[in-house]
Amino acid sequence: MNLRYAVIGTGAIGGYYGAKLARSGQEVHFLLRSDYAHVKANGLAVSSVNGDFVLEDVLAYHSTADMPVCDVVIVGLKTTANAQLAGMLKPIVHKHTLVVLIQNGYGIEAQLAEELPGIAIAGGLAFICSQKISPGHITHLDLGHVNLGLYCGEKDCLVQVVSDLEAAGVAAHLSSDLERSRWEKLVWNIPFNGLSVVMNASTDLLVRHTAMRTLLKGIMDEVIAAATCCGYPIESVYAQRMIELTQEMTPYAPSMKLDYDQRRPLELQAMYWSPIETARRAGCEMPQTRMLACQLQFMSDYNGGAH
Repeated sequence: MNLRYAVIGTGAIGGYYGAKLARSGQEVHFLLRSDYAHVKANGLAVSSVNGDFVLEDVLAYHSTADMPVCDVVIVGLKTTANAQLAGMLKPIVHKHTLVVLIQNGYGIEAQLAEELPGIAIAGGLAFICSQKISPGHITHLDLGHVNLGLYCGEKDCLVQVVSDLEAAGVAAHLSSDLERSRWEKLVWNIPFNGLSVVMNASTDLLVRHTAMRTLLKGIMDEVIAAATCCGYPIESVYAQRMIELTQEMTPYAPSMKLDYDQRRPLELQAMYWSPIETARRAGCEMPQTRMLACQLQFMSDYNGGAH
């Protein structure tokens, strides 16, 4: 079965996975905004630890109104744009389209399912160090695997997406429990994204410092406790594994640090406030995470002298 793909959000995540699929021979249609003219003229460049390439003759669009209806839509937008997502999707989906949200945070599938009832939705957890360093140019520094889990709809299409990604050279895995997988990703995302902003530090500086390692581990343990309280138990050793993995990674500025430095909105609702509230309703408070979220909210609100 040949699927027609769309990528909404051709940045560090959507651009990388979409380009890999297109390079492998899949039909992929890319939505671009500020990069549209550059990519139409020059293609989409990927500088990767696994080999550089340029995707030429990109099927690029400036609006979903101009795009064809697609079988799979990969969403790589920041969750701060999700208020507009349903409207963007409507012109390009049919009754069997699968929407794959490769985004950070918690509760995003439920929000889209409420706005687009009846549509098939999956979540994607990307474990990758990648950045968009200039118009139409993505750099892939380390890792790259992605876990995909079904939220609602039939599984057959998602199984084919996993197969297509693997054929494109991406380590892709089918998650049997999407909600648990999202909590597992938060174990890393909550401390490292937040502390990279508050401490103005990349991942290597954070994990090298004894006090920061202690703080990272404490927040990770808190996230694991919250996940367990919500019915998604995670092994306590998972936190130490994540710290050791980060120690071995190429030094990296997480996405929230890049957003803060570029004075873009931070993904606080999906990555912090939603899991904090979900845990609270289950009877578990997350005081360290809440404090970090409050610090980030203050910094975000006043970033660039907005107030």
